[in-house]
Amino acid sequence: MASSTILRMKEIKKSFGGVHALKNVTLEVNSGEIHAICGENGAGKSTLMKILSGVYPHGTYVGDIHYDGQERSFAGIRDSETVGIIIIHQELALVPTMSIAENIFLGNEQAVAGVINQERSYRKTKELLDRVGLSDSPDVMVGTLGIGKQQLVEIAKALSKDVKLLILDEPTASLNDNDSEKLLDLLLELKSRGVTSIIISHKLNEISRVADAITVIRDGATVDVLNCVTEEVSEDRIVKAMVGRDLADRYPPRTPVIGEKCFEVSGWTVQHASQTDRMALRDIDIHACRGEVVGIAGLMGSGRTELAMSIFGGTYGRVVSGQVRVDGKNTDVSNVKRAIAGGIAYVTEDRKGCGLLLDDPIDRNISLASLASVSKRGVIDDYVESSVAEAFRKLLQIRCHSVRQPVGSLSGGNQQKVVLSKWLFSDPKVLILDEPTRGVDVGAKFEIYSVINQAVSDGKCVVMISSEMPELLGMCDRIYVMNEGRIVGEFTKEAASQEAIMRAIVRNGAH
Repeated sequence: MASSTILRMKEIKKSFGGVHALKNVTLEVNSGEIHAICGENGAGKSTLMKILSGVYPHGTYVGDIHYDGQERSFAGIRDSETVGIIIIHQELALVPTMSIAENIFLGNEQAVAGVINQERSYRKTKELLDRVGLSDSPDVMVGTLGIGKQQLVEIAKALSKDVKLLILDEPTASLNDNDSEKLLDLLLELKSRGVTSIIISHKLNEISRVADAITVIRDGATVDVLNCVTEEVSEDRIVKAMVGRDLADRYPPRTPVIGEKCFEVSGWTVQHASQTDRMALRDIDIHACRGEVVGIAGLMGSGRTELAMSIFGGTYGRVVSGQVRVDGKNTDVSNVKRAIAGGIAYVTEDRKGCGLLLDDPIDRNISLASLASVSKRGVIDDYVESSVAEAFRKLLQIRCHSVRQPVGSLSGGNQQKVVLSKWLFSDPKVLILDEPTRGVDVGAKFEIYSVINQAVSDGKCVVMISSEMPELLGMCDRIYVMNEGRIVGEFTKEAASQEAIMRAIVRNGAH
């Protein structure tokens, strides 16, 4: 094996029951590089990294792992960590009710004769936090930190274990642009210190910025390896390798046929969820028509999600004043049941925490919001429920071996399709989508965009919240701009641009 190669995984195969998650994957990573792994949801990226880190132990897969000059067979995570392989999963493994210092040394306590040395833990934690650029005190409870800072705590924890190979699974999926930039800069800094990194990401612009090499996995097999140092690698080439076809247009074409006004929100003012003397939303006036996709743009904290949740059954804050109308009629949205009855559906940005029952099967999740439609005399008809789920599986191309498969075992993109199926089955008039493609690959994004286009073609109206400006510009017929709980701009598709939206935000800040 070449002296510059720190890792080689050869002909890796892994099955779950009758499903072949990995059919034939080979991965080679050079020492001191940032190596990206790309692929559609369900391609096998996370499964491969769980094999490497010992989550799936030796004996549960076929193939060879050579690391740091030796053949390895890890029985668990501790084995891989002992030789310097540390994985940071997409779902962070931190304890919110413990301090930063306690989290960093959890399971690796700084103890003498069985007694934890608090002073030593504090000092070492401070050194690690300085290395990752985090100024918070080691005593701060992790639960009080934002997701961006929690990611940095995870990396500090990895550094405390003398990491040689750092694996990050979708590290920026839940981060805003500023926190994402900080994290990527930190990876480059770690690279300069000799740390090798493997990053799984769907954000091709971020991969292009930091990656020295890219391995593309499709349908459980390695299909391309790109050297970003010696050749020019375009996003189009990565996309073609990921999905097996050209995506000449990232957004499916649609000729808008916009009808009468369907959804109106007027004078909407909402009290902050925890600060009762503060208004989170003030005097919001928006509307959407049948056949129209209306976007809501804004920076993190601008109030977009709070607006959607407060409209959908008051699941955020306390509504102080305002009115919602659907098809010109005043609509009671005082609780979720009434909002659904009024023709409103809401696809949450947190699909795992709020959108799905992860232990339940696909068919049960799809029917959740419309149980009356699959029931007779209050008893669920399993055949009808499964038939409905099977129809949506085909319509949205949900990748699974059965509609009885637990939703938690699906990839992120397929989980998102299940959430969309649930609300499409409820046949709403108004579909509110909050970050509908977060953590979803470009191929699955195209499929979700096609579902959105079909929904408005069927006469529904769609309100789309997104942090990805190109997504809003590519999909929406009209865009509202929010800042500090207010609407500060409105643009037609023709007038909208990233520059115009940012100007609206900047000019209307700090009320």
